[in-house]
Amino acid sequence: MTWNIPNLLSLFRIIAAPFLLLSGWLGMPTLFYAILGAMLLSDALDGFIARALRQTTTLGARLDTYGDVLTYISTLGAAWWLWPELIRNELSYIGAAAVLYAVPALFSLIKFGKLASYHTWITKISAILMGAGVGILLLFKEPMVFHWAVYFLLIETVENMAITLLLKKEQTNIHSLWHALKSRR
Repeated sequence: MTWNIPNLLSLFRIIAAPFLLLSGWLGMPTLFYAILGAMLLSDALDGFIARALRQTTTLGARLDTYGDVLTYISTLGAAWWLWPELIRNELSYIGAAAVLYAVPALFSLIKFGKLASYHTWITKISAILMGAGVGILLLFKEPMVFHWAVYFLLIETVENMAITLLLKKEQTNIHSLWHALKSRR
């Protein structure tokens, strides 16, 4: 494993996920917010630092993807313990988000035997929207931004599946569907 700052930031999210779950199980919302905030910050910084230091790697892209998946799952689990009524009220949107994340992942697993780690521009925008939406939902119990993030996730899903269809072999760090099309020429 390459021990560089971006990979360590992604690894932090992987290690922090059980502690996020524990904060929910123990009924400690302040600890939950602190851990989730640190996880979201590390997610925002890892790719930026990797590009700035020219340390983008396939391993880094994979660690980032695994960190993202574990962040989503542990956030949902902890939030279920902390705010079960809120989660029940939002279950249709949470279910839609889960399906929209799972379908392109399964598509990539079937085609390449691996999770896609495209990190497209749309994926980055979607991650910001989803982070803001989940944060606003859990802090202020206001679902509108979360709902819009789920709608935007549909665009990300379509783009990721189109990229998977276009690629002949698995690749990481593709900026957009246009870049995937361009690489086929």
